[in-house]
Amino acid sequence: MSTRTTAWFDCSSGASGDMLLGALIDAGASPVAVRRAVEAVAPGAITLRTEQVTRCGLAATKVHVDTAVQPPHRTWRSIRTQLAEAQLPEPVRQSALSVFSRLAHAEAAVHGIAVDDVHFHEVGALDAIGDVVGACAAFHELGIGTATATPLTLGGGRTRSAHGEIPVPVPAVLRLLADHGAPAHSGDLPFEMCTPTGAALVLEFCSGWGGLPPLRVLGTGTGAGTRDLPGVPNVVRVVLGEERGPAPAAREAVIVETNVDDLDPRIWPRVLARLMDAGAFDAWLTPILMKKGRPAHTLSVLCPPALLPAVRETVLTETPTLGLREYPVAKRELERAFVTVDVAGAAIRVKVGSYRGRVVNVQPEYEDVAAAARQLGIPVKRALAKAVAAAEDTIDKQERELDR
Repeated sequence: MSTRTTAWFDCSSGASGDMLLGALIDAGASPVAVRRAVEAVAPGAITLRTEQVTRCGLAATKVHVDTAVQPPHRTWRSIRTQLAEAQLPEPVRQSALSVFSRLAHAEAAVHGIAVDDVHFHEVGALDAIGDVVGACAAFHELGIGTATATPLTLGGGRTRSAHGEIPVPVPAVLRLLADHGAPAHSGDLPFEMCTPTGAALVLEFCSGWGGLPPLRVLGTGTGAGTRDLPGVPNVVRVVLGEERGPAPAAREAVIVETNVDDLDPRIWPRVLARLMDAGAFDAWLTPILMKKGRPAHTLSVLCPPALLPAVRETVLTETPTLGLREYPVAKRELERAFVTVDVAGAAIRVKVGSYRGRVVNVQPEYEDVAAAARQLGIPVKRALAKAVAAAEDTIDKQERELDR
């Protein structure tokens, strides 16, 4: 049974880029390596300083990101170019690209614009570039293979943005979490506890959620936020450890089924979409032949037990069925991560599945592939093949870097 270095992030007080960077440096990442990576992306424009502080009596590392005068905003295209041209270890480059890709897609969805038209404002400022590149460099420097985190604490109230006053949780954070089905809660304080940059970094690093997993503890780190909040330590903690890699643990799930022979087939796509929106893991149709030779479909829905009432309601209201079958199943899934690859200038997100620390599946996001095919004027199948090849090349380079 193989061993691997893993990390667990305690985000019970929220998460931001500087908090995560501070925690990783406090855990032992080389500040020199982190500064070198940031300097490679924005030469002479960003300076990182660390300071030892306390938050509610806990010692922590606070990272200060000092920046030169900067333009009012940056586009996803300009940040992508900066990262692509920088002299970075390939795993650091790909992680940083993936973080900003997540942010760009979330901002595009929130504002109803094309991804390449996104102007990041605060997120694209030099201090955020320092946080993202620095945190990705620190994560790589520590040799972390896998990571998990607590559900994110988001906060409440209202905050200021480049567009004016907005509610907390801010829309971009909610969009990021929705894109990946990540767990979260508001917490008790009326402040913004989780920033878009913090959420995007946690989603990039972590493939699972929950409390501290069983591991042999090797080290810890604590990163401080700017505020010293009353009664709550405004910190992110990271625990580094050695974990033996078992097969993926089983999760409880339920399959809901019904046979339907009298639904207009044009309605089925809406039914399946509504079920996925309700939180189902998956939903599908199987052609069957019912009594008296009637063609029909079996609708099957795989969902977590907690969402069973919502799934039941959707099936019963969206289809003409009069009854359901339900039975429990065990669901096992690969560890998942995302990388973003460049195919002739088109960014494509790729889902990577690992089994016991070994990559076994590489699947590009179809919407990104289709958009790239249109942009490049090539068939979708060619764009898909190029994306898979680029992803496998990227993964091979990351594994070689980690083996050095």
